[in-house]
Amino acid sequence: MNSNQQQGSKQISRRSLLKSMAVGTAMVTCGLGGQALRAEDAPKKPVLKGRIKQAACGVFGNMSFEKKCEVCVELGLKGMDFVGQGEWPILKKYGLVCTMIFTGSLTSGLNRKENHAACLSGIRKSIEQASEAGFPSVICFSGNRAGLSDDEGAANCVEGLKSVAAFAEEKKVTICMELLNSKRNHKDYQCDRTAWGAGICKAVGSPRVKLLYDIYHMQVQEGDVIATIRENIQYIGHFHTAGVPGRNEIDDSQELNYPAIMRAIADLKYDGYVAHEYGPKRDPLESLKKAVALCDV
Repeated sequence: MNSNQQQGSKQISRRSLLKSMAVGTAMVTCGLGGQALRAEDAPKKPVLKGRIKQAACGVFGNMSFEKKCEVCVELGLKGMDFVGQGEWPILKKYGLVCTMIFTGSLTSGLNRKENHAACLSGIRKSIEQASEAGFPSVICFSGNRAGLSDDEGAANCVEGLKSVAAFAEEKKVTICMELLNSKRNHKDYQCDRTAWGAGICKAVGSPRVKLLYDIYHMQVQEGDVIATIRENIQYIGHFHTAGVPGRNEIDDSQELNYPAIMRAIADLKYDGYVAHEYGPKRDPLESLKKAVALCDV
């Protein structure tokens, strides 16, 4: 089937779906064949407790972007991480937000002064775009050590982030440096411990410079997840989830107790987003439904 045929098929399918929905609505409100359906018998969307504002990132499998948006609305998710700017109008059409915006290289980051021009240009541009769109956060990275000491790397990160912190405050956008494990997935990455990242945030001293605490990565690297979150919540601006080991579904096949982690986060009055970022091994929609239910504490 060529692209025109595929597009035509999608349009026909959508028209059929809308027609079916209209007929279904008529059946509920007016009845059909003298046997009216009660409104309470119509399918209902799940109502979440809302203590955790959930989002998603890369967990949808082979879905169109519009279908991803439909799924988010159906499941009560607030948005998606790392959505390209060209898809923001579709995102907004569904009442969703881009919960985290990409800015630049993971391996060539702020820990080296020679990277500052490129990194800070990307961060500033993304902050401007986020502010105009009404989106909350942008990501940044420390970069790899490549022989650099932790003290020098931290000092360089602080210098770079201080130079852009006031702009982030003015635009009301939070810069989040991501914590990643260097043990298994990102060899030599420097921001691989919560204490190191929190030290940078403290030294910068801005409410708009925080950490992206990836629960999977920090369980692999250092463990002690709940206590570490409690001790550093003032420096955490975003969370990612995934199962350990394997970075797959957050179900009973892995070692983390996600309901307990989410209760701890909610009890700390955290008001940012928790985005699911795992690689589904089973049906993506069913896996995401289970993840959302598990984290709705």
